[in-house]
Amino acid sequence: MASQLSSPDGRVEDYLNDKLQTTADLENLDSLLDNVQKQHKLLEQQLAEARQSLAESTRATEIHASVLQNEIQVFKKQQVDVDRRLLIVTQSETSDDAVEIFDDDIKLLQRLQVATDYVELLAHIEDLSIEARCNFKSSPQAALQPYLRLQKLAIALREAQPAAEYAAPHLVDHAHRAAQALWKQMKEAFAGDLETVLKMMKWPGKACKLVGVLEHQWADNVERLLELQEPSSSELNAQNDHVRPNDEALVLLPLEVMIKPLELRFQYHFSGDRPTNKFEKPEYFLSHIVGLLNQYDEFFAMHLQPLLRNRFRNSNLSMTSIFIDSTSALITALLPMLKRKVFTVMPHIAKQPQLLSHFVHELMNFDITLREEWGYDGGCGIDGWKGLTGEVLAKKQCIVDNPESSEIDYDSVEASATKPTNGAIRVNDLLETITDRYRPLPSFSKKLRFLIDIQIAIFDLFHARLASSLEAYLTLTSTLTASLARAGSRKAESSQPDLHGLAGMERLTRVHGSAEYLEKKMRDWSDDVFFLELWEELQDRARAHVGQKNLAGTMSVEHVADKTSSAVGNEDAGGALFDETAGAYRRLRIRAEGIMADQFVQNVRGSLKAYGRVNAWSGLSEGESEDRDSNLAISAELDSTMQLLQSYLAFLASALAQAPRRRITRQVTLSVQTYLWGQVLMRYQFSLAGSRQFERDVQGIWEIVDRYIGAGQGEMGMRRLAEGLVLLRIPSGSGVESNGEAEGEGKLLRLGDVVESLFRSNESGREVLEELGLEVLSESEARSVLERRVDLGG
Repeated sequence: MASQLSSPDGRVEDYLNDKLQTTADLENLDSLLDNVQKQHKLLEQQLAEARQSLAESTRATEIHASVLQNEIQVFKKQQVDVDRRLLIVTQSETSDDAVEIFDDDIKLLQRLQVATDYVELLAHIEDLSIEARCNFKSSPQAALQPYLRLQKLAIALREAQPAAEYAAPHLVDHAHRAAQALWKQMKEAFAGDLETVLKMMKWPGKACKLVGVLEHQWADNVERLLELQEPSSSELNAQNDHVRPNDEALVLLPLEVMIKPLELRFQYHFSGDRPTNKFEKPEYFLSHIVGLLNQYDEFFAMHLQPLLRNRFRNSNLSMTSIFIDSTSALITALLPMLKRKVFTVMPHIAKQPQLLSHFVHELMNFDITLREEWGYDGGCGIDGWKGLTGEVLAKKQCIVDNPESSEIDYDSVEASATKPTNGAIRVNDLLETITDRYRPLPSFSKKLRFLIDIQIAIFDLFHARLASSLEAYLTLTSTLTASLARAGSRKAESSQPDLHGLAGMERLTRVHGSAEYLEKKMRDWSDDVFFLELWEELQDRARAHVGQKNLAGTMSVEHVADKTSSAVGNEDAGGALFDETAGAYRRLRIRAEGIMADQFVQNVRGSLKAYGRVNAWSGLSEGESEDRDSNLAISAELDSTMQLLQSYLAFLASALAQAPRRRITRQVTLSVQTYLWGQVLMRYQFSLAGSRQFERDVQGIWEIVDRYIGAGQGEMGMRRLAEGLVLLRIPSGSGVESNGEAEGEGKLLRLGDVVESLFRSNESGREVLEELGLEVLSESEARSVLERRVDLGG
């Protein structure tokens, strides 16, 4: 203890050294002592509080442990009692056996409870159906309540299915069918009541009156139909992907009933042999619809609008226009019969571009009338309304649904031009006539909408068709060989289309020809005065609308640029209205041409395999004279290749212009040269007669190429092989011979002199190659060719 006092704590020493560093610090010794005493008292207080808290926690822990121990004892007693009673109830010897038996009983009880609930739900559904059927004739309003409960029950069961892992599909289906059957019966009954009132009103005649008792009866029947429709309408509105089944907006049930006589009138005027039913006059039935709107819109605004507002303004359907706006509801009810008429007319005019363009023009005007004059948004307001024109284009009837569209038209363009398909020509004719239709329009917004929504939309649809045809070809050709190899039977082989032969080439040519034809037409249109002026105005407006959302109507600058040209609004870059679309067609054309070349090359190389296996070049006799080389017959192993080249090049000459035909043939000749060089020339030994036969075979290929591509094109495409043949057939011996021509001309080098110069050095080798007129072969390649001569001993 004394030693501890005599040696103070190191921390105390450090503290004093820190606070008392100079003599002046001794003056603050009293304040320093006071501060230390205060800290000491604070620490003692905190220590006392900590001891008190520890004591309380210890007492609480002891109490909790005691209570827990008592509960454990009680639980053990209860467990023993439960086990004893379980053994007695189940008549088991051990508790484990008793628990197993008891669990089985519990499961049976649970299944029984589920079955009971299932039967109760079925009974409840049946009770609601019976209650509604008993009341809807005597008291229609009273019948609505059980139906509404049944409908809500069916909806609740369907919504609960995912959480229940679809455990009761039959129950859900039964509830849905019961609700639908009841809905159909009630709809027929309510619609019949409304039709009775309509007859009393003399609807839809000019003498139609809705006053007094009739007005109350009409309103009551309309209210009942709206209330009947509201549950299903609310459900559909809550699920955006089901708002418009079959791509149509819902039609209000009262309007569905009231439109029936108007539909009969429409069918009377625009079906059969009536003078008003003319395919070339779509404006007749379109103007009839507009006339119905003008005639009956005031009636519905006066009588139906208040009912819609009172019923739906506080519901989740208030943001859907057909439930809150009588005009939108009337248009939506009239459109189905108009759509049926439109799609009935389309097949009859699809092959006539003039009628089709006029038809589309009138549809476009009708859509604009509904949008701008009547404020129609499609009845639901989701994603707007694409209009009848958009639906017609979406069906692709004017482009795709004609079986003649994919056939090549050899007569519509010049003989030297690439031939398009009938579909491409029809698209071009259609769009040219559409352009003539909207040229006189004074509104820039309408012109731009015609351009984007009609012309470019049709171009995009046809491009998608061509691209899908190309993708289908690639898919079939990539899996065809493997599937045939696995099948290993003639039946499987005959069931597959011939896509690797000339039929496949024709299919690719359709895509290439159509893409090139429409690309050129778009480039020509970009230079047309009308489109130039439209482009300039578009650029001026785009620059003036910098930072603004819309450029023309509801179309933004980004949307217009994506459809026309990326140069929209750019002062420095050039551009034209069809840049994006023409660029897409150009890429498709280049891709199709590349696939054509690849297929041609693949087929030619496959046909050369038999020729590559010929191994008689060194053993051919040299009895033939050099003057009779042209009389040599082409090797029989090359017949298949010659026939393939003949058929392919003849077809390409009739279907493609000279430029793409030469590009494709150039790749083919290069491929043939590579194959013959590596698999024949560099593989076998040749006698002089064998070299002459090989040269004759190659000349046969050149002759076919020259016949369809142009004089000298075959040899030009295989210059390396042609020069190799010159070396290969040099006469044996040494010295320079004259062929009888003027002095200094017609000198023939012998094999020995060429070999000596070529193998001496690269410089002398280049000189002798130049003397022979060989420009493409390198010295090493020339040596390799000469090594193939059998008379040089390998």
